[in-house]
Amino acid sequence: MHVNRFILVLLTIILLSICSASASDLHDFTSDGCTLFPDGNSKDRALWCDCCLAHDIAYWQGGTKVERKRADEKLRACVMDSTRNKALADMMYDGVRAGGHPAFPTWYRWGYGWKYGRKYSPLTVQEKQLVRERLAAYQANHPSGYCREKHGGPK
Repeated sequence: MHVNRFILVLLTIILLSICSASASDLHDFTSDGCTLFPDGNSKDRALWCDCCLAHDIAYWQGGTKVERKRADEKLRACVMDSTRNKALADMMYDGVRAGGHPAFPTWYRWGYGWKYGRKYSPLTVQEKQLVRERLAAYQANHPSGYCREKHGGPK
């Protein structure tokens, strides 16, 4: 009886260690603005960059298929609000829908902050805490944010 209890406890510990996220599972947050696309136009080189930064935060942390679609829709709406250019907003939306699937082994895939292979998966309470900690560290090290650091302008 004691052996069975020991095995059950051991299996529980192993399963919990496999299922729980550790700090090494989540890479530090990075952004390159509007990946493979300009951050703005010739008059304002960062016109929609903040839209892409918010989108990068969502893509870095990952989550469910519904959350990805919502992040892509927010990008489209933000670009539309910033530019009033529906064709541009739709083109960026189509680009991220086509190229951001978590199965692609790219630096910009959905959930790129996690080790490759995560797929669509809701974040656990522990993972959400890791995300908050890593974002806070990024913001402490980059108080003006990616777009202001790269393109200048108001902080």
